Amino acid sequence: MKSVMKLKQENLKSLSAQMGTPAYDRNQVKVGIVHVGVGGFHRSHEAYYTDKLLATGSLDWGICGIGLREADRKMRDTLKEQDYLYSLLVKHPDGKVENHVMGSLVDFMLSVDDPRAVIDRMANPETKIVSLTITEGGYNFHPVTGAFRFDNPDVQHDLANPDKPRLIFGYLTAALQKRRAAGLAPFTVQSCDNVPHNGDMTKRMLLAFARRQDAELAEWIEAEVRFPNAMVDRITPVTTPADIELLEAKFGVIDGWPVTCEPFCQWVIEDQFSDGRPAWENVGAQFVPDVTPYEKMKISLLNAGHSVLGLLGSIQGHETIDGAVRDPLFAAYLRNFMDLEATPVLDEVEGIDLDAYKDSLIERFSNPSIKDSLARICLESSAKLPKFLLPTLRENLASGGHIAYATLVIAAWCYYSDKGVNRHGVALDIVDDMKAELHQAAGGTSEDVLSFLRIESIFGELIEERSFTSLYEEMITDLYKNPDISVLMRKVQDQK
Repeated sequence: MKSVMKLKQENLKSLSAQMGTPAYDRNQVKVGIVHVGVGGFHRSHEAYYTDKLLATGSLDWGICGIGLREADRKMRDTLKEQDYLYSLLVKHPDGKVENHVMGSLVDFMLSVDDPRAVIDRMANPETKIVSLTITEGGYNFHPVTGAFRFDNPDVQHDLANPDKPRLIFGYLTAALQKRRAAGLAPFTVQSCDNVPHNGDMTKRMLLAFARRQDAELAEWIEAEVRFPNAMVDRITPVTTPADIELLEAKFGVIDGWPVTCEPFCQWVIEDQFSDGRPAWENVGAQFVPDVTPYEKMKISLLNAGHSVLGLLGSIQGHETIDGAVRDPLFAAYLRNFMDLEATPVLDEVEGIDLDAYKDSLIERFSNPSIKDSLARICLESSAKLPKFLLPTLRENLASGGHIAYATLVIAAWCYYSDKGVNRHGVALDIVDDMKAELHQAAGGTSEDVLSFLRIESIFGELIEERSFTSLYEEMITDLYKNPDISVLMRKVQDQK
């Protein structure tokens, strides 16, 4: 029987030779990065690159994780018990599994326990970067106007209680104020979220908040703080009990919260930093003057492609991305969406063969070892589709381009939000901050076929586009008569 051992610093030397372990002295690592939002993606991406960098001897870039919510306590407690170590399981399409122990995370703080301590950690002179994975919804902007939402009760609280903030913008403002008062250079604010122009968006939102709280500080932030845009990419499904069991059975490791991911990993970053940066280019990241073409390519193809498969596949009865894309109809539909609707709106991307990139996406989505659930893909669709899919639809409407593939996805989203079941009547696990509003609007479809499109905060004036609404009306009518989405998918493809 294979002996098992808990993942802890003192046990690293005794762990299986099949595993990679940190090739550096973690006791010598300094915290140079404070990261807000320690989830699976951060641990498979930025923390992964940083672990590789620390192994080169650049020990000033350890990561202190920050949790802003009570819900982050379980993650903090689990990692603290493991000396902040965790396993990264890289799952290849052929069934091969690599396991690497990541050591770049060296501390984890909960703001709900001590807000001032978190502000002090960000304001510490050793902190050069505050990075973020706070999800699309964490940026607190109106999806149509792009304006900061001051009506958010937590924003109102943060403005009134600057020493005890709840949201990221309150923490950043307080920490930068402290740096400025001490005569220190500001840290870089680095978004690692799938938000178009994520650095620019972070800057706009932070400045809006800071101007309301301290106009003079806002001027300093605008002049001195850097917010590099970046494109991030690595498919990272939710950790399952089976992953924990695999670690114990195959590698003899007890890890309370490992991470699984695909082999592919990409990070393209604009080289604009306030006070120095890690040499991530030495371990696979790419620094460029302008990340926009890479970002638009990834969001329009990968992220939008995920939503295409997620919503259509959920109604059809598929449960995972790989299951959906191994269905020939879904694979063909996805590729046609990419070729006919997404590609025409993209800019030229230096060094990228778009056909090869799209081929690679199909291959990555079909990885049978990455059981990425469609429920996860559809999480917070109200925050995702306005960024990933609707811009492509609008650009094609403006140019007279093809819109049928995206339009069917919107119709499917309406049905999904209204009925909450797949075509077989099985309940779907829908998680969305706007779930009630989406359900109410979609539920009015039988009386008003365009009811769903009247959610102005999502669709804006899209309802005024007659070439879109006439197609949508036809699709939604057919879908409500027969929820077998494959019938409509074939119809769209036959008319391409």
